[in-house]
Amino acid sequence: MSTDTTIEAPILTAKDFATDQEVRWCPGCGDYSILAQVQKVMPNIGVPKENIVIISGIGCSSRFPYYMNTFGMHSIHGRATAIASGLKATRPELSVWIVTGDGDSLSIGGNHTIHLLRRNFDVNIMLFNNQIYGLTKGQYSPTSEEHKITKSTPYGSIDHPFNPAALALGADASFIARSMDRDPKHLQAMLTRSHQHKGASFLEIYQNCNIFNDGAFEIFTEKATKQEEALFLEQGKPLIFGANQDKGIKFDGLKPVVVSLADGVSADDLWIHDERDFYKAQVLVRLFDSPTKPEGHFPRPFGVFFETDRACYEDVMAMQIEEVIATKGKGDLDKMLRGREVWEIL
Repeated sequence: MSTDTTIEAPILTAKDFATDQEVRWCPGCGDYSILAQVQKVMPNIGVPKENIVIISGIGCSSRFPYYMNTFGMHSIHGRATAIASGLKATRPELSVWIVTGDGDSLSIGGNHTIHLLRRNFDVNIMLFNNQIYGLTKGQYSPTSEEHKITKSTPYGSIDHPFNPAALALGADASFIARSMDRDPKHLQAMLTRSHQHKGASFLEIYQNCNIFNDGAFEIFTEKATKQEEALFLEQGKPLIFGANQDKGIKFDGLKPVVVSLADGVSADDLWIHDERDFYKAQVLVRLFDSPTKPEGHFPRPFGVFFETDRACYEDVMAMQIEEVIATKGKGDLDKMLRGREVWEIL
């Protein structure tokens, strides 16, 4: 008689991560695709469903926890990062995912976002960027382009927009990537890479708001223009794009330029992508800013811009606590609060 009592974990599918809640996004919203890709990826990341947590702030994207059959919290405007930090610090074994929008994370929550990135908690940020405030009905957001006409900027926005990837790089994020709602396979790959990274992963996802900002990213998603306007980064591969894969990017000194492979330029002469190169990552995230430079029209990069290894906050915190207990024993809270700033009145 067999004595093997091993119980195999059930094989999960995307349906196991769907809830019975009615999905209440506008028909045609890019959030549907992002939700579908997350549900497809989750069964394959090797984490028990009960150890996955989705935390959101406020906005259209922040309804996400309702539709994921995991633990989760629809939290406070701009504060999902703070709540996720506290959770990860106390329950480091959990896989924590933050769902946020360009307004939620870069406006009211901007300060929390940059500090989470610099602290490097091992969490995953999914920033849905639609360059508009959707939930509050179409005001311009921190990522809206200059001169954007909206309900709150009827004569055009005079604000200079944030570049989310550049902001994350400036905050010393240890993983920075970009994808889009209308490229399911690429988005699945970037979600997987985000999970695999040990540290704070920052994934910007271009998401179409078909009600208040329809077609904002159409040039990167439509078949007729995608190959000319989108550059997909692959580790160790040259930066090549174009309908016939006949264009590339190389450096002219310290300046990137677009070249034609038909003019005799070899692929070996092109910029070879290295996700560990912090300095080239600075240039890559900035190809976003000036699409019509004299050197040529630059495509928008998608993929992993930068990844590095750095200690995670929750790990260092746990080691510090263990060290203090081992050397000094349990502390005296009253003594700590009093500190040296105590005196007696005679």
